[in-house]
Amino acid sequence: MNQLMNQMMGHASVRDYTDRMIERALLLDIIRCGQAASSSNFVQACSVIRVSDKANRQRIAEAAGQQRWVNEAAEFLVLCADLKRIEYCCEKTGLEFPVGYTEHFMVATIDAALMGQNMLLAAESAGLGGVFIGGIRNNPQVVADCLSLPDQVYPVFGLCLGWPARKQAVKPRLAVEAILHEETYQNESMAADIEHYDELMSRYYAQRQTSVRDSNWSQQTAAAVHGKRREHMLKFLQQRGLVKQ
Repeated sequence: MNQLMNQMMGHASVRDYTDRMIERALLLDIIRCGQAASSSNFVQACSVIRVSDKANRQRIAEAAGQQRWVNEAAEFLVLCADLKRIEYCCEKTGLEFPVGYTEHFMVATIDAALMGQNMLLAAESAGLGGVFIGGIRNNPQVVADCLSLPDQVYPVFGLCLGWPARKQAVKPRLAVEAILHEETYQNESMAADIEHYDELMSRYYAQRQTSVRDSNWSQQTAAAVHGKRREHMLKFLQQRGLVKQ
């Protein structure tokens, strides 16, 4: 593996930071690296909002489930799926803006995800650490109000960045053989693959330095999909014109 691949394989979320700030020039470079990500049809349907106001950070941290690192990170950024510029382009060229199409919503969401991953990789290459905050979707209206988001824009996730005070060990991933399918979807070995992975993750959770737990991947995954349904998201997206009623 080359240097970049080794860096990617060494990723671990960072939630504890020193007091050192991030130079603005470095922050802008990280965002530019995010912009270098692929974009469907080059629509670039993503915006980044830098949140420095302490009161807004506190409101968002509370809305996200009392995630203290939103307050403590040197930088907190919110990545938004943004169709507002595309709406303007349609108006400018005399075309009606097609409101509420699932494909356009998906394109903007994927653009935000690709940009966010590029940004975190760039930050880590500079020695920074970070963590994505999907919890802002617990109460997206609070986030939208704090950030004055217009229709056709919604907050997909947050990104905390800072100089690491502590890092967790890298979480083991599923074996590549468990997720790589040749020609057609194959699930004959799924039970065995997951059983092996559960044993691996159980040892990881029991041995890590912080947040030790008696659990495995199946238990964590099942709890996650039951506990984070966020059924309010459909109505929220409809109200913002991103998907049809």
